[in-house]
Amino acid sequence: MENVSLVQMKPGEQGTIVAIQGGYGSRRRAESLGIRVGVSIKKISAQFMRGPIIVQVGNTTIALGFGIAQKIIVEKRQR
Repeated sequence: MENVSLVQMKPGEQGTIVAIQGGYGSRRRAESLGIRVGVSIKKISAQFMRGPIIVQVGNTTIALGFGIAQKIIVEKRQR
């Protein structure tokens, strides 16, 4: 299986979060949104030119900024 940042995933791809890079503030912000290591995540869509990235975590849809999305490392699931 391949580990990539959330930014590198294509819309519709799913995986499991294996790491959240960055400092304490970045990890805390992600965790406050339900984004934690071990959680399943699905990329719904991405905007052109570093715009927000839409993901689904459980039954919740979340828009993430490009910067924090770069710090979320996901182990992609095979289709």
